[in-house]
Amino acid sequence: MRAIDALHDGDEQVICIWEVDGVLIDPGPQSSEETLLAALGGERPRAILLTHIHFDHAGATGALVRRWPDLPVHVHERGLPHMARPERLVASAARLYGGEDGLRRTWGDVIPVPEANLHPLRGGETVLGDFRVEYTPGHAVHHVSFLHAPTATAFVGDVAGVRIPPAAHVMAPTVPPDFDVEAWDAAIALVEGWRPDALALTHFGRVDDVGPHLRAARASVHEIVALAARHGAEAFAAGLYDRIEHGAGDTAPRYAAAAPREQLYLGARRYLDKRAAA
Repeated sequence: MRAIDALHDGDEQVICIWEVDGVLIDPGPQSSEETLLAALGGERPRAILLTHIHFDHAGATGALVRRWPDLPVHVHERGLPHMARPERLVASAARLYGGEDGLRRTWGDVIPVPEANLHPLRGGETVLGDFRVEYTPGHAVHHVSFLHAPTATAFVGDVAGVRIPPAAHVMAPTVPPDFDVEAWDAAIALVEGWRPDALALTHFGRVDDVGPHLRAARASVHEIVALAARHGAEAFAAGLYDRIEHGAGDTAPRYAAAAPREQLYLGARRYLDKRAAA
């Protein structure tokens, strides 16, 4: 098992790409493709597993399939159409980055994946021999997690939050449009039920204190919603920054890079507004 630092925008310990026996779990953004290729040393991956289709996790997928046209990609069935036809996803995400040019500067090019390469996941299956799959929404409706049985390691995408070593602070990335508190609570409970020996985070690295970490992730989900319910965007950002700076110290800027505060507010506010309108 190997953790590959994507070195996104030249920053260390923001995006982690995992490789296990030739399988890539979340190959990162296309803007970090050359870093990934250098780490692979020219070796073709056996397959790609996607926890979800956000660009920091899945953006390089199309470029890798273009390089290796027979490369299989496993993704949740709700994310699969967007990997094959990413135009709507790009248009939606571009609103958060000042347009498509801003999106491209941040994450690189978004290249469609041929449908023949895409294998749908629903949750409950086992793929590639060793990876148990479960549906874990809350951060995104197309989010799954993988339990690698031989190592008892859970590859959890964003459902276990952001934790940048050496800090122990855990922050939930409550981004729009799909953030949902109840679904996230259930997803964390599911991962807890696996009783993994370790968590493999995209942001960033291996976590061995699984129980305390997952409890902190759940607490962060609720804390962020409570903060958004009490404050507008500016006060929310200031309050969240104080919490991160207190808990993370020198690594605080990396938390902001992994999960921008303005996006966390938008996701939490959208959730609160939908709940109020229901």
